[in-house]
Amino acid sequence: MFDIFGPPPPGSPRPFSEATRAGGLVFVSGHSAPHDPANGVHRGATPAEEVRNALAKVAAILAGAGSGLDRVVQMTMLITDPADYAALNAEYVKHFPDGLPARHTARFGVPTEARVAFACIALAGEPAHA
Repeated sequence: MFDIFGPPPPGSPRPFSEATRAGGLVFVSGHSAPHDPANGVHRGATPAEEVRNALAKVAAILAGAGSGLDRVVQMTMLITDPADYAALNAEYVKHFPDGLPARHTARFGVPTEARVAFACIALAGEPAHA
């Protein structure tokens, strides 16, 4: 048995749910920072801002599924430009002060202007820190 969080709305071009919870784990699909210029929402002007905004989105999804960033055991960081790698990492490590989860990084090629996106696996249950 599993729970689905944030299924795509009917007619959506997004063929995946935001996350699923099964077997004591939460699996979060890849998400970049929200971007909706018509409503004043922008990914961020710098790599650091994009990391902050993307991880805030992932954190909100995890919270909705009963988890949090402090319960992430594996993170996937997807980047579009390897030249941004150091700047992305400099901000990323700030979001895991109690220890970095296992991670792999890959270059992604879906049509997007995002610099970075994250997917993760976390332990289910309430986060230890808000």
